[in-house]
Amino acid sequence: MDDRGGSFVAVRRISHGLERGNACHSTSAEVVAGSAAWLGRGLSCVCAQRRESDARPSFDLTPSQEECLQRLQNRIDIAYDSSIPEHQEALRALWNAAFPEEELRGLISEQWKEMGWQGKDPSTDFRGGGFISLENLLFFARNFPKSFQDLLRKQEGDRSVWEYPFAVAGVNITFMLIQMLDLEAVKPRTVIGAIFLKFLSENESAFDLLYCITFKLMDQQWLAMRASYMDFNTVMKATRRQLERELLLEDVTRLEDLPSYSLLTR
Repeated sequence: MDDRGGSFVAVRRISHGLERGNACHSTSAEVVAGSAAWLGRGLSCVCAQRRESDARPSFDLTPSQEECLQRLQNRIDIAYDSSIPEHQEALRALWNAAFPEEELRGLISEQWKEMGWQGKDPSTDFRGGGFISLENLLFFARNFPKSFQDLLRKQEGDRSVWEYPFAVAGVNITFMLIQMLDLEAVKPRTVIGAIFLKFLSENESAFDLLYCITFKLMDQQWLAMRASYMDFNTVMKATRRQLERELLLEDVTRLEDLPSYSLLTR
């Protein structure tokens, strides 16, 4: 913890208009110095910087678009609950996708630190992102396994000696996207949020896909800035700015058109 009150987790790298689209289309290491406050007071706090006095427009939605947004908001509202079998199975599935060659000894185990959780019980790290942050990680692992493994194992680029913790960084990315897209509002109040609703109306997995793009973009920014764990907030700010710029490009009509989508490999 630094003298400004922030707390950090580091991973020591081991050398080895809106009318378009009127219906939803469903688709269905070594961790040191950890604290649960890292999520709430540390990394994620950089994502919520706005002035209440800022004038914000409001964008009307069609009934089908409202339904799409409500479905996503319902996902966001679900807290991770370690007593729910579905949540337990999702956590086991994440482990199996990340380390298929290694048997998980239990849902509470020191093994979880290998993935970049702060302690032996990942459920304590989901408080900032909810169950959707686990779903995001699992979607990433299943749909872009090559990129997922590259980031998990820090296999690309000239890495810092002290790296960001993969799993907890993923929870922070979920939290940042919810804020950036203003997804807890009744309807979009920003141009970025309105643009995203177009994509969501065409693909109900749009949030999960944008998560994957953002995670890979964040890692690219990390490498370009030659960052270490103390720089994580700065990297997240740069990632958000770049993502917003790409979403505003005129020739982007779907998430796959984003320049950063090309960073992903299956």
